[in-house]
Amino acid sequence: MFNSFRPRLALNLLRASLSSPYPQNNPEKKPLDFNLDVVEGVPTSDQLNTIMSYLPSGSISPSMTFLSAHFATPTGADRPEGVKAVAKLVQENPNALKWPIVVDWNGGQAAVGDVEGVKGILETLRKRRDGELKEEEVDQPKGWFT
Repeated sequence: MFNSFRPRLALNLLRASLSSPYPQNNPEKKPLDFNLDVVEGVPTSDQLNTIMSYLPSGSISPSMTFLSAHFATPTGADRPEGVKAVAKLVQENPNALKWPIVVDWNGGQAAVGDVEGVKGILETLRKRRDGELKEEEVDQPKGWFT
């Protein structure tokens, strides 16, 4: 079974940001306003492609981005490289996937296996709520159209 600490922590952060003042250290602020959909299944190859486009440009390998260090994850020459091959592997073995995967589909941001990335998404939502960030200032991937 995959390590469930990070996914639980990420989910708790997301839920708290919806139900309590955000940031928590400022009780005068309102909670964030976004739709939280929790999906426990693995993403499709199309979703993985979209998530890759939301990540910083340094995320070049789907294998390095999405695959965990779980003992059942192939290594070396057996490690899948393309998005379709990664998607096939994680459909067969969800433990091979890095968790959590948190995606702001509307804002074009994602975090994979990283609670700090989730905090970054929440901070962007806060800045947008508080008027500190205009839509055109959001770091959007190339080819993004609004």
